[in-house]
Amino acid sequence: MLPTCLNWLLKFMKAACLDFSPPDTGKGKSKVSGSNCKLAHGFHLVEGQSGHSMEDYHVAEYRKRGGHVLGLFAIFDGHLGDRVPSYLKDNLFNNILEQPNFWDYPELAIKNAYRSTDDLILENTRQFGPGGSTAVTAIVIDGKDLWIANVGDSRAVVCERGAANQITVDHEPHSERRRIEKKGGFVTTLPGDVPRVNGQLAVARAFGDQNLKAHLSSEPDIRHVPIDSTIEFVILASDGLWKVMKNQEAVDLVKSIKDPQAAAKRLTMEALARKSKDDISCIVIRFG
Repeated sequence: MLPTCLNWLLKFMKAACLDFSPPDTGKGKSKVSGSNCKLAHGFHLVEGQSGHSMEDYHVAEYRKRGGHVLGLFAIFDGHLGDRVPSYLKDNLFNNILEQPNFWDYPELAIKNAYRSTDDLILENTRQFGPGGSTAVTAIVIDGKDLWIANVGDSRAVVCERGAANQITVDHEPHSERRRIEKKGGFVTTLPGDVPRVNGQLAVARAFGDQNLKAHLSSEPDIRHVPIDSTIEFVILASDGLWKVMKNQEAVDLVKSIKDPQAAAKRLTMEALARKSKDDISCIVIRFG
C-alpha cells in the first residue's frame, strides 16, 4: 500500500509544482447551406509562465441570423486581470450584431460597437477594475466574406496560395508615438524592454485601462477579405505566439495540417518550445 501512496503523492507534487491550468482546446465546423464553402475551425489555449492566472479568452462559434450563417471567432488578451477580456468574450459580438446597420455597413457597425463597448467598460471601472484587453475578431458571413478587426497586438494572418498575409495592425507604442504625445502621454524605450505607454502598457490601443485611457485608443483597424479559392486558412493568435514566430513561419508550420485543431495545437506547442512565457492562444479557421 505504501508504494502506491508514495507514487500518488509524487504525481500530485509534480502537478502542483507545474501550477498551470490545463489547455483549452476544441474544434467545430459549419457547412453553409447552398454553398460549396465548408468552414472548419480549431483552437488551443495554454496558460503562460508569467506568474498570473490565465488572462486570454476566445470565441469560436456559429450563429444563424437574418437568413445568414455567421462564423464568429475572437481572441482577447487581457492584462491586469481577466475581467475585461471575460466581458468581451460574452458581449462584444452581441454588441456588433445588434448594430442596426450591420448588414449594410459592417465596417461602421464594428467600429461603433468597439467604441460603445469600451465606453461601457470605462463607465464601470469599479466592476471591471484597472485592467484592459487587446482584441482580434473575425466574422465570416456565409463563408464568403471575412471581416477582421483588432486593437492591440493580437494578430490575424491569412494564408493565400501558401503565402502569409498579415491583415491586422500591431498597435505598438513606438508606431503611435506622435498621437500619444499629442494627447499628453509619452513612450518609454528603456534598454532591455519593449516600448511602453507612460512606461506601463506595451500596446497603444486596447479596451479598458482607465488610468491610461487619455493616451490610448480603442478604435479598431478593420479589413474585409473576400473568400475565394486562393484563401486557405486564417490564424488568429495572441502575442504569446507572435513574439516568437514570424508570420510565414506560422503558415509554413501548419499549411499541410488539414485538421484545424491539430494546427492550432501545433502552433501553440511550437511557441512553448521557443520559450514563450506569455499566455498563448490560437485559432485556425480553414476554408474549402
